[in-house]
Amino acid sequence: MSPTLAPRTDQLRTLNILKVIAGILLLVSLSWEILAGDGRHFSASFLWIQFAVCLLFLIDFFVRWSTTDRRRGFFLRNLPILLLSIPYLNIVGWSGVELSREWAMFIGLMPVLRAFLALYVIVRWLVTDRVRKLFAAYLLTVTLFTYLSALVFFDYETGVNPRLEGFGNAFWWAWMGVTTVGAAIFPVTTVGKVFSVLLPALGMLFFPIFTTYILQEYAPKKRRSDD
Repeated sequence: MSPTLAPRTDQLRTLNILKVIAGILLLVSLSWEILAGDGRHFSASFLWIQFAVCLLFLIDFFVRWSTTDRRRGFFLRNLPILLLSIPYLNIVGWSGVELSREWAMFIGLMPVLRAFLALYVIVRWLVTDRVRKLFAAYLLTVTLFTYLSALVFFDYETGVNPRLEGFGNAFWWAWMGVTTVGAAIFPVTTVGKVFSVLLPALGMLFFPIFTTYILQEYAPKKRRSDD
């Protein structure tokens, strides 16, 4: 590695670590906001945390953009990441526009999706084998999406769904949905019904990845033991 590239690499690595920490902080704050909030408005502390996290994501984007040789291609490829990094919820609040809880929740989830991409970067660092990297990304995607689905389901269904008795029930519902088993908790809101379709679809979509990992990981060992 050349002396000029070393500081740049260290800088990007530091930004990746900060993004993961920020993503975890955002996920924790969102969980606290849903489970302990008033259910109608986001607190000022959560809005400031989201703004700080989004600001870090924006800084990371423009730092990477400024250090690449093909800026136009980088910008076009990473435009969705840039759009997910904008603090929409704060902008709406500063503009004085009153949003319903449903729309505010939808907008508030966008930086969480951006945080998921930061976690995926760490997965790519830690895992070098292609199949294991795919499997690790699979576990990360399923686990995070299932947890977020449980949070959203609890936020929308609590108080209107008589079968939902707490977040534990919502978490159980989400895991039973992603494993395509199903639970005896039926959604009554539109958002809940949408997630009741998305979760089994995610499970069926990623199940072949799990099967591929098992075959790639253990089939060679079995052949060697047979020999």
